[in-house]
Amino acid sequence: MKIDYILERIRQYALLARFDRPIGTLILLWPVLWALWLAGDGKPNSLVLTVFIAGVVLMRAAGCVINDYADRDFDPHVERTKQRPLVTGKVSPKEALGVFAVLSAMAFGLVLLLNTLTFALSFIGLFLAASYPFMKRYTYLPQGYLGIAFGWGVPMAFAAQINAVPPVAWLLYLAVILWALIYDTLYAMVDKDDDLKIGIKSSALLFGDRDREIIGALQLVMLVLLILVGQMQHLGWAYYAGLTVAAALSLYQQTLIFHRDKAQCFKAFLNSNWFGMAVFAGLALDYLLA
Repeated sequence: MKIDYILERIRQYALLARFDRPIGTLILLWPVLWALWLAGDGKPNSLVLTVFIAGVVLMRAAGCVINDYADRDFDPHVERTKQRPLVTGKVSPKEALGVFAVLSAMAFGLVLLLNTLTFALSFIGLFLAASYPFMKRYTYLPQGYLGIAFGWGVPMAFAAQINAVPPVAWLLYLAVILWALIYDTLYAMVDKDDDLKIGIKSSALLFGDRDREIIGALQLVMLVLLILVGQMQHLGWAYYAGLTVAAALSLYQQTLIFHRDKAQCFKAFLNSNWFGMAVFAGLALDYLLA
């Protein structure tokens, strides 16, 4: 009986951490892989690569847990979130904080395997990740703050690989911030009606009827920034081929959100995974051919 209870607790904690929904982990992982391949000239250190992949998994899970803790009073009123473990009472707020602490401690333990600069930057990353869920109370751009928080893996990846954060890292970081603003606005468009009722702020509400145009402009700026990254790193045709595929995916996302149908907006969000993959595939192939 005790074993069954323990297994059920583990299952509920896994649901709380969204281990059953890896799409968020993948979207956060792609920019880290972009950064590691750029910093390592296509051959990132195996230990650094392993640590960052595990770190992304743990920090995304920790981010989901603290997000649900912060939104525990809002989630019962949103159709998409009303079955989350904290809402149904299957996990208590105290348990959620404990799970967040354990996941964060595990991620922090991984950082101890890396250099001093990466260790120092990790404190900023932890603060950003822990504070992000509360931003939707104070700003209509929590999606931008999400990019600042989870894009922090980019400068950390450069620091871990080359013990420095060069200008190209900050340029890539800016592109990743814009990317998060794009895909999380697509995600926020799904909850737009519910958020308006309960008073949660989001970029989807801020952009209003100009959401598609603003998302399109952000997609264009992000692609320009990625082109500049390629020029700074003297990348070749394969990288730009990957960006061309990514640009086509951006256009596809625009067709999906044209009528602002919730299911199609969510599909556009999910499609962001393919965008990240396309950029990485072009980058990896470019270094492989070189």
